[in-house]
Amino acid sequence: MSVYTHIQTGDWKAEKHVPAIEAPDRVAAREVFDVAVTLGKAANHPNTVEHHIRYIRLFFKPDDDKFLYNVGNCEFAAHGESAAGANEGPVHCHHGATFQMMVDRPGTLHAVSYCNIHGLWESKKRVDLE
Repeated sequence: MSVYTHIQTGDWKAEKHVPAIEAPDRVAAREVFDVAVTLGKAANHPNTVEHHIRYIRLFFKPDDDKFLYNVGNCEFAAHGESAAGANEGPVHCHHGATFQMMVDRPGTLHAVSYCNIHGLWESKKRVDLE
């Protein structure tokens, strides 16, 4: 179940709005590791002026803490806009981001994506210490 009832969840393999989190299952305490968050790994999400992913946000919740900590935000601003018309522009964003982070205790990564038509979507991934 999602942290908030208005955030939708699902399996990223079947639902194109759910962010896929790629990160190690186990990490060394206080050592930097990469977390890639993408959409459309199994089913492409449109990236048009009319229908696009606006942002991805990554949070971390340590096991022994009440709160989520915001790791980072990635805003996507280019969806094909142009003076020539909608979707005629020379640049489109790809909805994916890589974050570098470190932790000092185990917990759960939470990725949230926002679709301008279908709202907020969340996925989670556990990270343990070596």
